[in-house]
Amino acid sequence: MDTRQIVYLVFGIVLVLALVFDLGLLNKKNKKITIKTALLQTLFWVALAMGFFVFMWIEEGHKLALEYISAYLMEWSLSIDNIFVFILIFSAFKVKEKFYGRVLLLGILMAIVFRVLFITAGVAIVAKAEWLLYFFGAFLLYTGYKMFNENDEEEFNPQESKVYKFMQKVLPLTPNDGDGKFTIHENGKKKYTSLFVVVMMLAAIDLVFALDSIPAVMGISRDKLVIYTSNIFAVLGLRSLFFLLRGAVSKFDYLQQGIAIVLVFIGIKMLGEHYISQWLSKGAQTFVSLGVIVLCITGSILYSIIKQKKGSLQDATDDAV
Repeated sequence: MDTRQIVYLVFGIVLVLALVFDLGLLNKKNKKITIKTALLQTLFWVALAMGFFVFMWIEEGHKLALEYISAYLMEWSLSIDNIFVFILIFSAFKVKEKFYGRVLLLGILMAIVFRVLFITAGVAIVAKAEWLLYFFGAFLLYTGYKMFNENDEEEFNPQESKVYKFMQKVLPLTPNDGDGKFTIHENGKKKYTSLFVVVMMLAAIDLVFALDSIPAVMGISRDKLVIYTSNIFAVLGLRSLFFLLRGAVSKFDYLQQGIAIVLVFIGIKMLGEHYISQWLSKGAQTFVSLGVIVLCITGSILYSIIKQKKGSLQDATDDAV
């Protein structure tokens, strides 16, 4: 067994044990998740991701380990952006809070399966047609520009989405949540509940987000191990992050702009890789990418908090006057 096979094996074992621990010890069926529990779970998944980074450094060397942590941070920051859409979906279909945990879990596990298939296909296609990376770079430039200038008023409406309309056409749906069930029988006919719809919506929406995130990760690293592990660790931490940030995510007003700048940076890097490689080694490029990601994401969150505080102080002053 070579080093790469050992790393994959360790990743698989850690993943299974972590899921068993998360599901068996940290969660109970239909139980509300408190902020404290969500914080512990978030720290648990982040610690696992960081632990795997150390393991990668030892087994695969610093270059691949730095590519992994850069890709993970990229995916993690994009996950925060996903949470806002998840909140809209839960609100639109009036999901009861006690069902949040189970619905999110199933939706995310399905998303992981879809992402693995998507990544496998994408890596295979790029291996045969490397020129597609230039297309991905241009796509990231366009996506970043569009995201940076996107109007907050253009809010996503889950019930107007193509995914939901498709399910309405092909499946017998009911607005009933089935008291936690995914299918019920009404008048002798099997129908799919709103919880089933939400699970499918979460998986489908995550796949849409993957259209941005996976090309972005490929702009950081072409290594399949890095792409798979960074994606899966980030997505697995999404459920606890949802409970931790659902009340605060709307306060990160400038996070979207921070992510947009990162996407534009990676797009430019992909398009100009031939010329950049003449000036910077691959290791130096990885350090630069990591620095840009950390600076943009941290900076946008801090700037959002500062602006939020200034706005609150201004409102308090106006009220006093």
